[in-house]
Parts: sequence; C-alpha cells; structure tokens
Amino acid sequence: MTRWTTDARSRLERAAVDLYLERGYAETTVAALAERAGLTERTYFRHFPDKREVLFANEETLRAALAAAVAEAPDGDVRSLVRAGLDEVARRLQPRHAELVRRGPIVAGHPDLQERELIKLASWTTTLRDAVVARGVDEATAALAAAVGIAVLDVAARRWLAGTPDADLVAGLHDALAGAGDLLGA
Repeated sequence: MTRWTTDARSRLERAAVDLYLERGYAETTVAALAERAGLTERTYFRHFPDKREVLFANEETLRAALAAAVAEAPDGDVRSLVRAGLDEVARRLQPRHAELVRRGPIVAGHPDLQERELIKLASWTTTLRDAVVARGVDEATAALAAAVGIAVLDVAARRWLAGTPDADLVAGLHDALAGAGDLLGA
C-alpha cells in the first residue's frame, strides 16, 4: 500500500462510487474501498469519518463558495444576493456532471444516504441564510429566500442530471428561479 499520496482523497472518492455501483452500498466495506484505492483503512479514516461521507466529500468546499459568493456580490437586493450564491454553486457543479450522474442512484437507493443528502441541503440553506443576513437582510426574509433558493437549486440540479452532459446548469438554474418567481407571483 502507498504510504504517502497526494491524491488519496480523490482516489477514495472514485473507488467508493465504483464499488457502490458494482457491489452495492450496504455490501461495500471501508476495507474494500481502501483496497480499491490502493490505500489503507487508516488513510481512509484520515479523510472520511465513515463510508457515507465519501459521497459528500465536496460539501464544505461548496458551502464556503456559496457564502463567499454572497459576501462578494455587488450591493443588491435579496434576490441578487441569493442568485450570486446559487450561481457559484452551479458553476462549481457543472464540470462534475458525469461524477454526479453516477452518484445519483447510490444516494437514491439508500435511506441513510437520502437523509444525508437532506442534511447537506439544510446546511446549504443555513449557510445561504447566514450569508444574506450578513449582507444586511433581515433574518425572516433571508430564511425564506435561502429556503426557496436551495429548493430551486435542487430542482434545477435534478433536471440537469437527468439531461445531457453538455446542458448548462447555470441556465437551468435561472429558468427554475424564473419559474419559482412565477409560482410565487414575484
């Protein structure tokens, strides 16, 4: 086994998706994930606390990018602040289409992974709300805008993943935001 490697995390992520698709999530052990990646279990646990978190490896990076985009957005109303954050997440997801398409059935097939996906979305909602509040928007308005914004992002992402790899997630997000505005009479 390789002791030091610069790409251990990404190797573990790829190995997890491959094995979860081949053998099933429940049937795959951390030992098997580490072995497939050419690493040790100890190395696995340096990167991930359990076998489900490997599927959510980029969550913190995306949450940080979401918050930073809102913080750095030009002065504007709550809609433009939320859109700036969502656009940044969509831009970062765009090159990961193939990876996320492969990940989708794994998450969809297991209640504990579905629960973890909902926890992720809830944490993004909190992050977005807090970032918008930090820009001077009252908490109630920010909470509503964040909840709607993350729900719209989720719908746009699901549509994008069901489509072709060359589809533009940012454009799909903008269409979904417009549709939400129509539904809400905005």
